Amino acid sequence: MDPFQLEVDSKKSNKPKYSKFTQQELPACKPLLTPGIVISAFLLVGILFVPIGLASLSASQEIVELIDRYDISCVPMDDKVGFIQNSKTDKTCTRTLTVPKHMKSPIHIYYQIGDFYQNHRRYVKSRSDKQLRHKDAAHLTKDCEPEGNSADGVPIVPCGLIAWSLFNDTYTISVNKKATEVNKKDIAWQSDKNNKFGNDVYPSNFQRGNLIGGAQLNESIPLSEQEDLIVWMRTAALPTFRKLYGRIETDIMANDQLTVVIQNNYNTYSFGGSKALVLSTTSWIGGKNNFIGVAYLTIGVLCLSLAMSFIVLYMVKPRTLGDPSYLSWNRDTLDYPD
Repeated sequence: MDPFQLEVDSKKSNKPKYSKFTQQELPACKPLLTPGIVISAFLLVGILFVPIGLASLSASQEIVELIDRYDISCVPMDDKVGFIQNSKTDKTCTRTLTVPKHMKSPIHIYYQIGDFYQNHRRYVKSRSDKQLRHKDAAHLTKDCEPEGNSADGVPIVPCGLIAWSLFNDTYTISVNKKATEVNKKDIAWQSDKNNKFGNDVYPSNFQRGNLIGGAQLNESIPLSEQEDLIVWMRTAALPTFRKLYGRIETDIMANDQLTVVIQNNYNTYSFGGSKALVLSTTSWIGGKNNFIGVAYLTIGVLCLSLAMSFIVLYMVKPRTLGDPSYLSWNRDTLDYPD
């Protein structure tokens, strides 16, 4: 072979250029897990997590929460679906609740729906984000079928199954027979109002498709101010979920009587769902949630238990760090006599 060719081939070698990165010679932290370090780490985690868990549980226990499921008692027992689908029936339902503890304002009002899978792939995709944001994108209804166009073939704004299924039960609340105002402003995320819904996009042909849907929208109000719609359009990850309906800005005292007049319009009976009204106060951790406190307490107690176990083990059966006599080939065993 030509010597010149050999020299050319050697220059075309695929050997990478030397660097500490390619040769894995970069400085690295390699902590030596001595008994003292392990015990100290478990103690530190336990000492931090236990007080956080106790504080979280205490804050959660201070929250006053009223839950009233009304979907069963607000319809006749024989034909629930026929009752809710009949537009001529009176769907007014009155519920009376007694407040067990003093509820400090603001008191949040939620509607809770069960067995409603908003996370279904076809349901989640049935919307047009460009149409919601831009006035000139009203015709973009391809992803919204079967609620993309009205019966006359005109684009629906907002289109899609999410908007079409908008919750339409209403609540009128009285405290000790005195009407109480429900504040429905600022119930949606500010980022959703500013970035996902246009202030120059107005509803048109809404609920004029081939299927019977939920609530109606005021066509004189832009989508960025339709906060009930914005709250509903943020789909839930779990089949049982709560969405904010409004707030009561005054305190409610213990043993006060709440009278709630419900317009029971929303059809959860066709798919075996449930509906409930929830009134709740809040704290620094948000709504009532014992899981956070229990999780912190569980991890904290577990770490403290492990730390104490290692301390006892280290005191009862100490072991010199790095002692080669503990290596398997240095032990006196039946299989490997000395």
